[in-house]
Amino acid sequence: MWRAASAISSRCAHRCAAQPIIFANNVGPSISRRGTNAAAAAKHTSSHLRTFSSQSNQADYLCVHVFVSVKPGTEEDFMLASLENARASSLEEGIARFDVIQQEDDPSKFVLVEVYKNADAPAAHKGTNHYAQWRKTVEHMMAEPRKAIKYKNLFPATYDGWDYGADANLE
Repeated sequence: MWRAASAISSRCAHRCAAQPIIFANNVGPSISRRGTNAAAAAKHTSSHLRTFSSQSNQADYLCVHVFVSVKPGTEEDFMLASLENARASSLEEGIARFDVIQQEDDPSKFVLVEVYKNADAPAAHKGTNHYAQWRKTVEHMMAEPRKAIKYKNLFPATYDGWDYGADANLE
């Protein structure tokens, strides 16, 4: 259920005083808003709330951020090879997402955001032909060894919040 925060930081009080700040908890429906009664606030905010699904749809995914620095002049080739790999990877059964992002102020820096549905999926991904081709293609482009950091997802907490779906239009 929902409960509003009872305090707003002084930095944003002038901007946020009329806006409810809503947090999930198990206390029950209780929405309050500065300067209004709870019933009026509930009526106003209920149409703006997103419902969240039950724990049966809970996603316990492994999120891996792979940080890559490429040599100057190889950015375009790295991007093309990585996009090709990402397209194929996004179709793998064990992958919920496979994003390629490039740093705005330094185009030689990339992050691959890989979201795996289970503990076996990373090994399965590394066993694919498209991953082997990607590694072979980009190995000479690396300015330094890539670094991977593993994370556990917290939000979105459901499968629907992560999975592309087979018919998703990604480009």
